[in-house]
Amino acid sequence: MKDMMKLSPSTSQFLVSVAYFPWSIKPIYGILSDCIPIRQRKRVPYLIISSCLSLLPWLIIGLSEPLRSSSNFLTLLLIVQNLGSAMADVVIDAMVAEAVRSAGPEFAGDLQSLSWSSMAVGGIFGSLLGGYALSNLPINVIYIIFSALPLFQLVSCIFVEESPKEFENMVDNIVHDRADDQSIDTAFAGKGSGESFKYEGTRRRKGAHKKNKRRSFAKRYDAHENHNKSISSRPYLSLKSAFFSLCTAFKQPAILRPMAWFFISNAAIPNISTVMFYYQTEVLHLEASFLGTARVIGWFSLMLGTYIYNRYLKHKKLRNILMFAHVGLAIITVLDILLVSQLHIQYGIADKYMVLWGSALADAINQFKMMPFLILSGQLCPPGIEGTLFALFMSINNLSNTLGSFLGAALTSALNISSVQFDNLALGLGVQLIGTLLPIGFLFLIPREVTGLAP
Repeated sequence: MKDMMKLSPSTSQFLVSVAYFPWSIKPIYGILSDCIPIRQRKRVPYLIISSCLSLLPWLIIGLSEPLRSSSNFLTLLLIVQNLGSAMADVVIDAMVAEAVRSAGPEFAGDLQSLSWSSMAVGGIFGSLLGGYALSNLPINVIYIIFSALPLFQLVSCIFVEESPKEFENMVDNIVHDRADDQSIDTAFAGKGSGESFKYEGTRRRKGAHKKNKRRSFAKRYDAHENHNKSISSRPYLSLKSAFFSLCTAFKQPAILRPMAWFFISNAAIPNISTVMFYYQTEVLHLEASFLGTARVIGWFSLMLGTYIYNRYLKHKKLRNILMFAHVGLAIITVLDILLVSQLHIQYGIADKYMVLWGSALADAINQFKMMPFLILSGQLCPPGIEGTLFALFMSINNLSNTLGSFLGAALTSALNISSVQFDNLALGLGVQLIGTLLPIGFLFLIPREVTGLAP
């Protein structure tokens, strides 16, 4: 977008925000995977579909120069790609939520730490390869090579074990519930019928015995038909049950208030990361390979932040953890202001070290905010709609981040910041600093006694 398409920072920020919109409607994918199984399976078929949606756009972008040169077509293809990535993320989140619920609260932090640490290892390799590729390969070759990753994801679906037994048990529960309701009426009806035939003799009893056989067969046939109808109506019943469960869950202040705080904490901060990328490459003349190395440091610090949280912070009060996280993020913004103002030069600190330390600290501190959100979300998911409810929680986080990105794009445009004009960038970072401290005033929405481990 910067080098090939020559887009301004605000335009790039806006298009990236639009491309990430599929991450804000994750409950739709969760409802699909939870309530509408494909061939009696809720996870693997949707992993396959999402992998294909992630794979095709990269191939098209890599093979078609006109499409990747058009901002509209590029944004459309990126939307499709993010649709596949978000859908796969929902399915994986649901599987992790199931594991968290079955393992118990004492292991919830360990499971989330394992998940994030695995992602961090992948991020380290991706940042190293990405920095090298940007410096040594044409952009179309990078896209084609990158399409191998969704292909590996597609192949990995073979190793995901999923049995239709859970689906069958759910259907049987529905049938048994209906059968229990019908059995009461049948019992009363049977009692009346038996009393009316008490005076019959032996011959009549023999004839009645044959009729009872036919009636028994008819009841079995009706039960079989009811079973088939329950299977065919299961998507509707599951959708209705999922919607009811979501409404019931969000009526609870223990859920609504924390989620409202997490939404405010992201939406109030104008995200101008794209502008900082332009500044680092155009003004500071940092190479792509170095920025890839900076991301490696960031991923290592993410792993370190995950370990520190799981080892030392998860038993602390959640209010204190979140306040510490936002004060730390405010300090990172101050470092960016120093970088843009070039005040660090008089102390002999190079630009590269400011960028490295800023990236490292930001990713570590963000984990102190993200880990309790993930653990809390995973433990609040009731059985049967793990994907839907966890996806809704994550969508609140993603939507608020998207709104923060739109706010950052609007701020960039209002301050007339362009790829050659960064005079007001320090002012924009000052506004971001105020937005970072603002959510601390809303910490009353977080219950006072809740810790970072469990509600």
